[in-house]
Amino acid sequence: MSTALPSPGRCVVMGVLNVTPDSFSDGGRYLDTGAALAHAHEMWARGADVIDVGGESTRPGASRVDAQTEIDRVLPVIRELAADGLCLSVDTTRAAVAEAAVDAGAAIINDVSGGLADPNMAKVAAATGAPWILMHWRGHSKDMNQLARYDDVVAEVRAELTARVDAALGAGVSAENIVLDPGLGFAKHAPHDWALLHDLRSFVDMGFPVLVGASRKRFLGRLLADEHGEPRPPSGREDATAAISALAAAAGAWGVRVHSVGASLDAVTVAAAWERGRG
Repeated sequence: MSTALPSPGRCVVMGVLNVTPDSFSDGGRYLDTGAALAHAHEMWARGADVIDVGGESTRPGASRVDAQTEIDRVLPVIRELAADGLCLSVDTTRAAVAEAAVDAGAAIINDVSGGLADPNMAKVAAATGAPWILMHWRGHSKDMNQLARYDDVVAEVRAELTARVDAALGAGVSAENIVLDPGLGFAKHAPHDWALLHDLRSFVDMGFPVLVGASRKRFLGRLLADEHGEPRPPSGREDATAAISALAAAAGAWGVRVHSVGASLDAVTVAAAWERGRG
């Protein structure tokens, strides 16, 4: 059975819930199930359209955890939040985790590997009918910085995403269930991230909903570096994240994935009013 993507009449705001000890921005804050549930409800009350639950850090250099650890982290949270009526996505590259999460109530699979990390993910997406976010990816966190080599980053990311779409369709995934994500910060350096954002409409023009995940990322910290060249820490990147959210919405993005829901919700609401010419 196919699950429809949220469509609130503006850019969707996806709130990040990292049930991990080592995520780059908030690692360890929500590893406890009670803390995770409270934070999810806080984001939902603020207006998040989706809560994205992840049990494995994908920050640059992060070490992998085993599938059972990932399942043990996310399933209790997903079960309770789904029972409370929240719309959830599961942030995972593993088919077994995705399948268990959908069974527990997750509506969307957010796969930062675009199906490359686990060949069984396409089967799970096709069988469950869950929308599948295909992010541009070239390798796991330990290796991805060395893979950030491009002659034309926009053209190459588009071509590699097209290959992932073709593979998904070939596996029986419905076109209406595919979302694309250009993968800011994943096998990308700051100039690559800015080039992708500058040409975001070229990804929207591929004909699938587009998700943008810029929240608190390194390229923003470097842009906002102090007079000594020290990047601004993640906690100081929220205003810049909200600016990206507004610009992404204006460029036609389906959604933005953010840590702080309030600022980005305000930003995309303004962008929608701007486009309509009325509040």
